[in-house]
Amino acid sequence: MAILRAHRGKHRPRALVVPLLAVSAAAALAVIWFLFFPPMLTSGFSLAPPAAAYASESEGSSGLERKYLYWGSRIDCPGKHCDYCAGLGHQESSLRCALEEALFLQRVFVMPSRMCINPLHNKKGILHQHSNTSSKERWAANSCPMDSLYDFDLFSSKVQVILDNSKMWYRILSTSMKLEESGVAHVEGVSRVDLKENTHYSNVLLINRTTNPLAWFMECKDRTNRSSVLLPYSFLPMLAARKLRDAADKIKGLLGDYDAIHVRRGDKIKTRKDQFGVIRTLHPHLDRDTRPEFIQQRIEKWIPAGRTLFIASNERSPGFFSPLSASDILDPVIENNYQLFMVERLVLVGARTFVKTFKVDEKDLSLTDDPKKNAKHWQVPIYTMEREGR
Repeated sequence: MAILRAHRGKHRPRALVVPLLAVSAAAALAVIWFLFFPPMLTSGFSLAPPAAAYASESEGSSGLERKYLYWGSRIDCPGKHCDYCAGLGHQESSLRCALEEALFLQRVFVMPSRMCINPLHNKKGILHQHSNTSSKERWAANSCPMDSLYDFDLFSSKVQVILDNSKMWYRILSTSMKLEESGVAHVEGVSRVDLKENTHYSNVLLINRTTNPLAWFMECKDRTNRSSVLLPYSFLPMLAARKLRDAADKIKGLLGDYDAIHVRRGDKIKTRKDQFGVIRTLHPHLDRDTRPEFIQQRIEKWIPAGRTLFIASNERSPGFFSPLSASDILDPVIENNYQLFMVERLVLVGARTFVKTFKVDEKDLSLTDDPKKNAKHWQVPIYTMEREGR
């Protein structure tokens, strides 16, 4: 999808394409490329093998001077997501919800040591399915270490965490079982305010919360007051592992002074036929608004000609990005598409001007005016040139 402005001179416009990645474009949700814009808790606790300490586990500390919060051994599990998982964004929403509660309760959060990787979101080769493998083996193959995604040394500035495969967690879990009533409280359906103010909960060493079976983030769905949100959306993306931050810095160094757009198509352009055979979609303008010619018209008022443009897309056409298949920067670093997406986000937020696909906040620049969340109203797609009220 080379997006070029019409060039009024005698010379043909040239696209300066710098290769960035080596992943299959088919079904990939995080594909990055850029061009030069020419003058145109399961029922118990996690008991993984002990690992090295992270972040909040200071040397010589027993950990018993603090209190802990445990939500489960896997994000969104127990619940419907135990056998499969959502994409990185949804899992981060759930994780951020849990971290907010730990911050509110002034407790250390017991972080799952691995994150599930949805096969639909990954084609990078770590997923190897075999019918004769055990559940634990499939989990190991379909997940990645949490510290390969995030830098836990950065967490401590905002919220304290330990991993559930750390020696500290084993020490806390063992101690909580010996302390009886003051050791652990198993809770479900209790508000965070009650957990903080009720001494039955506030004085125990460990709170073991059973969360909403739909997803962890459902525990935060009733907080419509934005002032009550303790951690912004940008919190986890900015805590990317050092090797991912270094890769993003190298890419930004190549780009120099640049702008960026995010073109989300693949998972949002869904259609179905109604009872009369008419094709309908939840985002009637999205397919149109994310086509090259419409993108050009939309962004020309924000991004002048001659600027370097970084484009992130989830276009699913096989071979679409094959010209960009070599990458000295990313090949040694990227093991799965979640890591690739995290690098992409860091590059996007480093742009002078960033145009999103959907408007999330009032000040956002966006390619379409269709609302991002629309689960019920199916409409006829619109492909005409007119942009209503734009």
